[in-house]
Parts: sequence; C-alpha cells; structure tokens
Amino acid sequence: MRMRSLVSVPLLVLALAGCGSGGEGEPEPTAGAGDAAFPAVVVTKFGDVTVESKPERVLAIGWGDAETALALGVEPVGASDWVAFGGDGVGPWAEGKYTTAPTIIGTLEPSYEQIAALEPDVILDTKSAGDEERYGHLSQIAPTIALPEGADNYKTPIESQVSMVATALGVPEQGDALLADIDRRFADAAAAHPEFAGKTITVGAYSGTGWGAYTADTERLQFMKKLGFVSNPAVDAQPAVKFSVPVSEENLGVMDADMVVVFPIGRPAADVANRPLFQAIPAVRDGRYLVFDDQAVSKAYSTNSVLSLQYALDTVVPLVSERLR
Repeated sequence: MRMRSLVSVPLLVLALAGCGSGGEGEPEPTAGAGDAAFPAVVVTKFGDVTVESKPERVLAIGWGDAETALALGVEPVGASDWVAFGGDGVGPWAEGKYTTAPTIIGTLEPSYEQIAALEPDVILDTKSAGDEERYGHLSQIAPTIALPEGADNYKTPIESQVSMVATALGVPEQGDALLADIDRRFADAAAAHPEFAGKTITVGAYSGTGWGAYTADTERLQFMKKLGFVSNPAVDAQPAVKFSVPVSEENLGVMDADMVVVFPIGRPAADVANRPLFQAIPAVRDGRYLVFDDQAVSKAYSTNSVLSLQYALDTVVPLVSERLR
C-alpha cells in the first residue's frame, strides 16, 4: 500500500491521564492465516475502511491497540504508550511479545511525519478522542481503522476494539476466540463473588484538575459491571464532561456507594485516601473503598486490553472483595 501526502494538526487534549506469550485462552497465531480474508472492510464512525491485502507493517496508536495486535500475533512497527509503561510501551503481561522493538509514537499529538516515515500498511486508532481532523491526516498516510460508529472520547468497547483490529489484520476468528475467553473469565470471577451482584459502585479519579467520577459507559465502569456491580445512580444523574462527571471537593458525597474505587493520577495514593472530605464519605468511613497504590494493578485496569485484563482480574477482584462488606 502506498503512502499518501501528509499535513500536521494539533489534537484534542485528554483530561485524565495478562498473559504472557501462549498463555491460557490466548489463540496461537496460524501461519498464513487471514490471506483469504482480504479485502477486509471495517465499519468506522468515519465510514467504511477497506484493507486490500494482509498488512505487513501495522501501526497501533489507539489506547490498547498495540496489545490487541500482539494478542492476535502481530507486532506493530510503531505504537503509542498511553499509560507511560516505557520500553516497548506495553505492560508486563505482554513481556516478550515483541521480537523487534516498535517505534514509540506520541499519544495526544502524534508526529505525522514520524508515522509516514514508518510506511504503515494500516493504522489502528480504534480508541482515541475520535477527532475527525486526526483521522483525516492519518488516513492520508494509510487506511486507518478509527473508532466504531457511535463511539467517542475513548469509549470504544473492548468487544469493538478486538473485532475491528482482528478484521483489519485478517484474523476475525482469533478475535472471536479472544472475546469468548474474556467473557468466560469475567463470568468465572462474577460467579466466584456473588456478593458483588447488584451492589452500587463509583469508579473515580483524583488528579491535578480535581475529582471526577467515570460515566457508566466507560470501560472503567464496564469492568465492574461485568462483575455484577451497578453504577452509582447519583453519579449517573450528574452532567458529564467527555468520559467523567466533575465532582467538587464539597460535593464528594455524590460518590458514596456500596463500593468506591479511585485512581490517583499524578499523586501518591495516600494523598488521596487521607483527604478529610474523602474520609467523610460513608463508604470510605466504613472501609468500603479502594485507592490504587500499585501502578501495575492500576495500569492493568486502565489499559483494559485482552492481555491486561487477566492481570487486572487476578489483582483487582480480591482487593475489592476484601473491602466490600
């Protein structure tokens, strides 16, 4: 596939910042798989995108796209490191999946010149802000798999991400197998913890811009809903900005639920947990809360990829269970 002309453009600013190779439930790559799957058509919010032949040089710049490609047996030549892992830009659950280190591409403001120089056959950008200008410039370089129809602001469901990436790479059956395995793992975890069923939960964050509670359609909430929790109706009733509801310090009571989970962003967990008004929330006062103090656990949950999810389930579920009472 041939490279096209390119223009640079500033992008929207994001407000908030597993298994090893051959792991259980992960499909093994098949030699020559997908050759008959082309041309492949992927439906996106910006229209249908056709990948004419099996891509040899894949660029993965959407949140979690690189780990999705790796889970499908494809090593991106370039990738974005959304949660600042360093190195190859993936978590420890994906260790060893690259044989050749990718070129690391910027996240919010990627260098289009750098992307063009990598001569990608296809660009994966299935989970980002959904900015039309960004898509326009990327699609001038190579066919770009953008967000699915109806998605925006990093709200691409993992089911859509895996399906779209697998189709673009010519391995839709492997994508289906990965999704079935994810469903099984969540079902097993929910069955092992019936105490989660029907309990309300708030998943929030505290950063330099203050407090926020994630909306029910974000994957941080969907993770908990798949375990049996329901979103906090008091948060659901508040007006949202992109993917979260801003919460003032004086109004932290709106976050009260059967369980409260908070991501510290750019500050130690203790600085969040010890704030007096946070401690005054009834759930927090009763010990029914979790503030992430382990970066590996927090990043596994945040990445929410097919490779990071098992690590997140293995670590987050016991922490929530021991605090919910």
